[in-house]
Amino acid sequence: MDSNIVGGVWTDRTRKVIALLAVVVSVFVLAKAVETFKKLPYVGRDVPAMSSITVSGNGEAVAVPDIATFSVTIEHESLLVSKAQESTTELTKEALDFLKKNGVAEKDIKTTAYNIYPKYDYQTIQCFAYPCPSGRQTLLGYVVSQSIDVKVREIEDAGKLVAGMGELGVTQVSGLSFTVEEEDAVLKEARDKAITDAQIRAKELARSLGVKLVRIVGFSEGGNYPIYYAKNAAFGMGGDTASAPTPELPAGENKYQSNVSITYEIR
Repeated sequence: MDSNIVGGVWTDRTRKVIALLAVVVSVFVLAKAVETFKKLPYVGRDVPAMSSITVSGNGEAVAVPDIATFSVTIEHESLLVSKAQESTTELTKEALDFLKKNGVAEKDIKTTAYNIYPKYDYQTIQCFAYPCPSGRQTLLGYVVSQSIDVKVREIEDAGKLVAGMGELGVTQVSGLSFTVEEEDAVLKEARDKAITDAQIRAKELARSLGVKLVRIVGFSEGGNYPIYYAKNAAFGMGGDTASAPTPELPAGENKYQSNVSITYEIR
């Protein structure tokens, strides 16, 4: 017999033996793994379902605002971009100087927008037959605007600063609001009250059901948002630089609410 044929038969038998051994080893390893896995705690046993109750709680905290914020917009229009920029920059500098001279720190003044855009007049052409000619667009000039956010830490000065912006002739003062700088502490107070409320409800419910509270197995929180009693305000100055009385800006108080949900294991 040709040695090549014998060698080929021998190789084929060897492959079959190796494949059979691989199957045997795999079955053995799988069996040992299952046996070991079943020895782990609670695996392969009947585990009773956990009994639980879920309760909710609400909390509220009130704080007097100590920070006032508002936005200032300065806008000028001109046939030339450079002229509009010059006018806007000049009035912006006056506004910034006024704010700083009246106690607003540089870190509390922030530019939020600076825009340059063309202003067009679109004229339609009267048409009595189709197709109608397109309208005509005429360039009127360019508008340059700058918006600034201002934070006032001496909240009683807010009215004076707003009035000062009006006297300078800024285009608009808007977004006036009163907030609490240390909001985290107020939020924590509201959350703690909500948790206490939930705990009281859980004890009362457990007593009514005749069960015992074992441990907390779930917790979620919602709310944690302030409710502002002082309304936001917007003042369009319209370029009127006449002296105006200082507006009365009562800050009111802010209410913070929290609601929580707690799940207890019971027995």
